[in-house]
Amino acid sequence: MQAFFTRLSRWLASNRNWALLIVLALAVKVFSLFPAGVETYYTYGAYPFISRLQRTLLGWIPLSIGDLLYTAVLILLLVRGGRALRRMARGRLTRAGTAAALRNGLFWILFVYVWFNLLWGLNYDRQGIARQLRLEMKTYTLAQLDTLTGVLEERLNFFAADSAAQRRAAFYSKRNLFREAAVAYQAASATYPFLTYVPRSIKPSLFSYLGNILGFQGYYNPFSGEGQVNTTIPVFMQPFVACHEIGHQLGYAKENEANFAGFLACRRHPSPVFRYSVYFDMYNYAIGELYQKDSVAARRHLNQLHPQVRADFREMNRFFDRYRNPLEPLVTWFYGRYLRANNQPAGRRTYSEVVAFLIAYQRTYGMESL
Repeated sequence: MQAFFTRLSRWLASNRNWALLIVLALAVKVFSLFPAGVETYYTYGAYPFISRLQRTLLGWIPLSIGDLLYTAVLILLLVRGGRALRRMARGRLTRAGTAAALRNGLFWILFVYVWFNLLWGLNYDRQGIARQLRLEMKTYTLAQLDTLTGVLEERLNFFAADSAAQRRAAFYSKRNLFREAAVAYQAASATYPFLTYVPRSIKPSLFSYLGNILGFQGYYNPFSGEGQVNTTIPVFMQPFVACHEIGHQLGYAKENEANFAGFLACRRHPSPVFRYSVYFDMYNYAIGELYQKDSVAARRHLNQLHPQVRADFREMNRFFDRYRNPLEPLVTWFYGRYLRANNQPAGRRTYSEVVAFLIAYQRTYGMESL
């Protein structure tokens, strides 16, 4: 054992890049075990400077630089993978060459891991928005879930009448959509200063049509600090998706917390289209949870929906049905594993856990807070 550590120390001494990466990776992992420290020294220490710098440098560019970066990396991997396959087919792939390729691959995996966490990923291990709002996160009852669903249904039906096609038309413009999403956070920051969002860097995804096949509505790129929105989804869904991605930019890495941050902002927007969008999404989560526990109660609520809401649910279902394919479940499985690896044990169900935040928020601040 002593001989092994001696050889290892000599190798690290002669490979300083490896040594630095390993030390950084271990430091990141150890630091992530202390949520209070992450919240104090990273989320409200280093991260605001990092994120604002990213958005300042790239936010003014209309194209998603992060998407271009992903494209370049994908092309590079395909080219190198193709070359390796050709060498293998011709019998030119040596053991030494394979070992070197594996070492190189491991080096870049470590490199990406360290930079991902330093630029944003440590936010997965922060204390989070429940602590900021002094919410008591407890297991909720069926009666509380039914009450929440009823309140959301009432709000949704109210704004349905004011969010008809003529009002929604303005948000087909991506510029308007993204500007108004920032306005939502500006309005919310008057009550919740931790939701202050400047400068803006929210953009249309260059992979929107691919996203329909893979099953995503938006995503955040930690390497560029940009939030991307799939602008091909139904327009009434896009305001909340934009607000959700801004939540990620503000350091709410977990999907339930980004959902809740988006809720706090989106409901403060003066436009009924924005408010309809957030209540449509929240109601969708709540009714889904209720249906699993009491399908009779869920059907009762569904029968009370405004005709516009019913029409929008049909449009949403038609849209997603159009793009169902054999690849989507595989992507969903991998994404669920990614979420679990990043402190979200419920996987894809983490999104619907926003219901617990809504119930805790209502319990603390009253029914009108919803």
